[in-house]
Amino acid sequence: MKRTTKEIIRLLFEKLWEQYAVRVPYTLQYADLVAEKGRKVVIDHIAFRTFNAHTGEQPEGIRAIKHILNFLGYVPVSKYKFPKKKLNSTHFEHPDETLPKIFVTQLEVNDLPDWAQNIVNEAVHNTFYLLNDKSLELLAILKENESLPVEAADYLVNDLVQYFRRPWNIPLKDEVLKMNDISQFGAWVLIHGNSVNHFAALVNSQDVKEWANLETTTNALVAAGIPVNENIEGEPGGKLRQTATKATKEEVDVKGEDGFETMVWTYAYFEFIERNYIEMDGSQKLFSGFLAGHENLLFDLTETHEN
Repeated sequence: MKRTTKEIIRLLFEKLWEQYAVRVPYTLQYADLVAEKGRKVVIDHIAFRTFNAHTGEQPEGIRAIKHILNFLGYVPVSKYKFPKKKLNSTHFEHPDETLPKIFVTQLEVNDLPDWAQNIVNEAVHNTFYLLNDKSLELLAILKENESLPVEAADYLVNDLVQYFRRPWNIPLKDEVLKMNDISQFGAWVLIHGNSVNHFAALVNSQDVKEWANLETTTNALVAAGIPVNENIEGEPGGKLRQTATKATKEEVDVKGEDGFETMVWTYAYFEFIERNYIEMDGSQKLFSGFLAGHENLLFDLTETHEN
């Protein structure tokens, strides 16, 4: 028996979802609410954050994720610029539209002040590459044959899962705090590295009659005790509307003056997205892209103010 590329992608994302859901329990609350209605969660996209800097053996910036997506059949579709935050993003799609989109953002480290560049470069310059040679060989075979024997496929998925974590050493506490003052995005990546930044559910596809849009969905979530951001980006009926839960916080490992310690830091939120139809080539099609102005707000949801 063999697993196809699509089956391998779905298995990989399921395992990443399981890890993410432990850290962002609102996801399971939402999934339970949808399941009570006899429906299921449909993921619109998965997001990652990166440094555009020399990261040792790992490809830099967006390429850290892109080079894996390339083996899995994903292609870049659109690019987005966020100059005030010194960020650039690319969104990727798979020919199979039922598979989640991937949104990857990189911090342009060279645009930071020299002291901040030094913090990042020193922290990540000797990063090890977390995939082994066997997995790279399997990815190449998968790209060519579009399937792998079940045992090989499961091996590959398990190795891919462990790629999505922090690949560099535990950061220095003082440097995280300094970075947070100028770029909370940069502080987040120092701590969390390649970890999933967030999943986003597509409310259009949850197929719950009484939750027909973002307002009715979020009202139900708030009533269930899920802390959803009060702001919705995008006008009613607009081609793209977005909101999210508050970001969860967790204890993270850092290196202090007297050795290793922990401190509380944000991890991730769970996003909800509503897409509407646009006219394209003479027909109505669900808008599949992203809007730069919206993502600025979502980036800010992982700010850590207490520190």
